[in-house]
Amino acid sequence: MEILNRSKHGKTIENLMRAFAGESQARNRYEMAAAQAKKEGLQVIQAVFQFTANQEKEHAEVFYKYLTDLAGETIQIDGSYPVDISGDISQLLKYARHNEYEEHDEVYRAFGEQARQDGLVRIADTFSRIAEIEKTHGDRFGRFAEYMDQNQLFAAPVQTGWMCLNCGYVFTGKEAPKKCPACEHGQGYFLRWGMESPI
Repeated sequence: MEILNRSKHGKTIENLMRAFAGESQARNRYEMAAAQAKKEGLQVIQAVFQFTANQEKEHAEVFYKYLTDLAGETIQIDGSYPVDISGDISQLLKYARHNEYEEHDEVYRAFGEQARQDGLVRIADTFSRIAEIEKTHGDRFGRFAEYMDQNQLFAAPVQTGWMCLNCGYVFTGKEAPKKCPACEHGQGYFLRWGMESPI
């Protein structure tokens, strides 16, 4: 583990705390979006948000652990964080996509470069690796937003497999069944077979 020193690594220390704060807030936003999707009977979207929220928690923990040498101190930071509130699930997915891409394209790239300038190679590499994960998150959110906008969340132009997230039953057809033939859970539980699993 690289040892952090406030006088030598001040900017990276602040960036680690910003990353911790950003990941923590993302987790809470996704938990709230998951609850909203559940209320609307969109359990598959709930699962996408919940799955990603859990990963954001892990990212926050990774960044926070780097600050162990500063235990007991307070780190002052400033930052900008989004207000992603909407009654439209598709819009929440688009907000999430935007934020994940921003972390990948700009934020973590800059944080990684600063860490490398500070001689903190391991931390720089961590920023780069987590940035790539954020791109994957953005891609997933975008794909589900497109399905919703095109009315293809539970329908496809060709025969497709649909897996029930509750019991694992796989149905083949152009549209997910209204109820799972095995467990009778609603259509909102069905995920296109072969997609990267959100759970």
